[in-house]
Amino acid sequence: MSNVNKSGDQSITWPFVPPPLLLTFDKCDPTMNRMARQKQDLLQGTLDLLILQTLALEPMHGWGISQRIQQVSRDVLRVNQGSLYPALHRLEQQGWIDAEWDASENNRQAKYYRLTRTGRRQLTEERENWARMTDAVTRILQTDQS
Repeated sequence: MSNVNKSGDQSITWPFVPPPLLLTFDKCDPTMNRMARQKQDLLQGTLDLLILQTLALEPMHGWGISQRIQQVSRDVLRVNQGSLYPALHRLEQQGWIDAEWDASENNRQAKYYRLTRTGRRQLTEERENWARMTDAVTRILQTDQS
């Protein structure tokens, strides 16, 4: 909701809530330059980490994973379904998650994903990598700009 001030400009009503970050990861295009592929890999690694962490709590179907990430991030992160299912397929191929069909809460068939033993080890590694990376970025952002 916005207000119009005396000069006719629109102002933002407080408290301001920024729009959510939509996690969208496109398939890697072989014509992309090396830097673009590396950036995409970093983003895919982030989505993988979020999925693995979500599944560490309990087995879930894809929609549930997406909803949990959105809920826990307080609507800051939203996973695009077109990114989620390719990521789940990739994680399954890597042996980090398993899947089986079962009835969902509304009695429909849904594919439920669960973390494997290998996936738990990978989650530990991914969390350590994330901590190192965020620590490094934080140090850089805290440098004096004078």
